Amino acid sequence: MELRKEEERQFHNKIRDEKLKENKEDYRVFSANKKFYLTNRKSRDFVNSWLLKNCQGEKVLDYCCGNGETAIFLAKNGIETVGIDISDISVNNCREFAKKEGVEGKATFLVMDAEATKFPENDFDVVVCLGVLHHLDTNKAFKEIFRIVKPTGVVLCDEPLAYNPVFQLYRKLTPHLRTKWEVKHILSKADIAVSQRYFNKVETNFFHLFSLAAAAFRDSRHFETILGILDKIDTVLLRLPLIKWWSWQIVFILSEPKK
Repeated sequence: MELRKEEERQFHNKIRDEKLKENKEDYRVFSANKKFYLTNRKSRDFVNSWLLKNCQGEKVLDYCCGNGETAIFLAKNGIETVGIDISDISVNNCREFAKKEGVEGKATFLVMDAEATKFPENDFDVVVCLGVLHHLDTNKAFKEIFRIVKPTGVVLCDEPLAYNPVFQLYRKLTPHLRTKWEVKHILSKADIAVSQRYFNKVETNFFHLFSLAAAAFRDSRHFETILGILDKIDTVLLRLPLIKWWSWQIVFILSEPKK
């Protein structure tokens, strides 16, 4: 296994090990960025709505599934899903989570290298990549996704972007929250251009700029109101050609594979 992949496996085995929670200080350090994920409601709702609309009756791959939240969300809505991850602890967590939620028959989880999967060509109708591409070599990842998606297939990706200097500074100041590879490989326009080698159609949607400020009010009873106001501001600003690339996340949909 390549060194970067082994580092990725070890890092995610560490942060996803339930034993980490036993040490309150270590857990606090490694979960310091979770407050920002309280503010991503709008992109999360967009993704979930898209999944429910486009995955019914389809063969779905949760590509780098983490702890399996997406695959299990789909399974609970009657959609059979396969999840893969390089972290064996993550996959074990997924299996336990699926069993707890009563969907182990609809969600299958496998330890696998996402850049060189064991699946046959043209195997999946939908491939879901949520916050994973910046952990990978996108040249290899898009090539592999293209290989395993059907000629009529579609790929949903949700990724952080590399252009906002404030977000980039935060990443550099918190290196313990990510691998060295991840710090240097947040998604760029060049990465999206790589996907266009394999797919004719790319639809982009931008989320979260000022809404991240709501994290400071996460313990306030006014949190939802503040987040709603900031989401509305983002809806307007992130339509602007230059401003939108300063957003935290881009959700892009790849379709019409060049097969």
